[in-house]
Amino acid sequence: MYGDDSFDARGVLAGLAPAELVAVIDAAEESLAGAPLGALSEDGLLDLLESREQARRKGVAVDAALFVEISDRGVYRRAGYNTMHQLLTQGLRLGDCQSKRRRVTAAGIGSFTELTGQRRDPVFPETARAVADGAIGEAHVMVIEEVMDKIPWSVDPAERDRAEVMLAAAARTLSPSGLTMVGNRILAHLDPDGTLADDKDRRRQAKFRLSAQDRQLMSAVQARMTPQLRAEFEVMFTQWAAPGMNNPDDPDSPHGAADQPGLDPAVLAAAAERDTRLLGRRQHDALLALLAWANAQFSSVKPGNLRNQIVVTVTDEDLARQAGIAWTATGTRMPVSDLVKIAADSVPHLAVFSKATGQPLYLGRAHRLASRAQRLAVFARDRGCTAPGCTRPFTQCEMHHMPDWQDGGPTDIDHLGGACGTHNRWNGKQPGDWESTVLTDGPDKGRGGWRPVGRAGPWIVNPLFHPDKLRVGPDVPEAERTPPPTVNHRLGASGPPDSRWSSEVETPTDISIETTAVHLIRGTYRAA
Repeated sequence: MYGDDSFDARGVLAGLAPAELVAVIDAAEESLAGAPLGALSEDGLLDLLESREQARRKGVAVDAALFVEISDRGVYRRAGYNTMHQLLTQGLRLGDCQSKRRRVTAAGIGSFTELTGQRRDPVFPETARAVADGAIGEAHVMVIEEVMDKIPWSVDPAERDRAEVMLAAAARTLSPSGLTMVGNRILAHLDPDGTLADDKDRRRQAKFRLSAQDRQLMSAVQARMTPQLRAEFEVMFTQWAAPGMNNPDDPDSPHGAADQPGLDPAVLAAAAERDTRLLGRRQHDALLALLAWANAQFSSVKPGNLRNQIVVTVTDEDLARQAGIAWTATGTRMPVSDLVKIAADSVPHLAVFSKATGQPLYLGRAHRLASRAQRLAVFARDRGCTAPGCTRPFTQCEMHHMPDWQDGGPTDIDHLGGACGTHNRWNGKQPGDWESTVLTDGPDKGRGGWRPVGRAGPWIVNPLFHPDKLRVGPDVPEAERTPPPTVNHRLGASGPPDSRWSSEVETPTDISIETTAVHLIRGTYRAA
């Protein structure tokens, strides 16, 4: 059928249900993957590439319509999620970035339902038409949304609508980067002097976000500061980032602000002579010193609060050889060599070892709230939220009873697990809810397991905070393999129960922490 221009695909597909159409698309993709592309001419290959990209872009409109329908009807709850974001990031495993692109695209070109039941027009109607035509893709929509978001609210609505029409028209012939240039020109035309932007616009665009750690455990910062925050930063850097101040490479470097009382100017001048750091490094070290000082003040005010102190878990083996990676309660991976530097002037507050704790880890039903010792022990075991796919660190977690407290769950270490606020409320007995337990056998013994209510499949653990414990590969026995996180347990068909898991919780002889030491490092500030 190659080269047959008379083939009418729409006629063949007319009347098929949406699920049948998706099955046809899937079958077509498989057939296309094995098609003899080598038989096509050069012009045929270029035509196929253009047609395929057009079809892919039309799929963006379908994704937006599907997003709208699921969102309006709250279908994500049927899969056990509270928001569309959770369904996309965890259920479909898209991740935060792609989930955001889907949500932003649907918000711009989707026709959502009003409270009155009427469908409203898309926020960006011309953009929606261009996507439906297959002329522009998701990246174009993201650029258009970003430009439109930067237009000050005081601009006349008719001018805003005209800007969207111009952007959609330009997107039909330009790449996303070229469209960005057009958008900047439109913004410059609408507000050439920058006088229309007000405090509301600045607050709307303000952000300070830490990116994920890279392979070198370094983190980038995405920031858009208000004038007030920039002014505060500049004043702080003038004092704390002065040459010679807060230099970690100079043991005689003064710490704190350059104008602090009691600081000898001669000492600062000598330290400045020895200081070879560039401005960026001095500002980094200044911010580090300031935060260490601030955290030390809070840790002394509320010494029992784990959230205002650096809490680290590390194996005793790595700690002894001063190598490897430690985990903080905030989710940061830290080289053990850095941990040793931080703890140089501190005394480890608590160390927990399997079968050698002596801490009150079992409180039965006498108390609903977990003790500080229990929280530290749970952190050592879980490191973060135990819900499948969740990336929330332990400092953003609550103590989750397994089973729930109202169902008789005791406040004992073998019935507790870390869960962020959202997932701590997952448990229930209705379809769409989840049940949880502490596993008592198998390779993940002692860790929290989850599964949707009514599903007979295996308990699901969160592998994100324990990548070192993943057991996969052909050399690992089937019974010991970690269930892969790529399996969509919520949306897939339920299977028979796995004999490796048990919903009956027995009191173990230990707390399944195994050679893990927990060190609570109190914030310290070394005065000049």
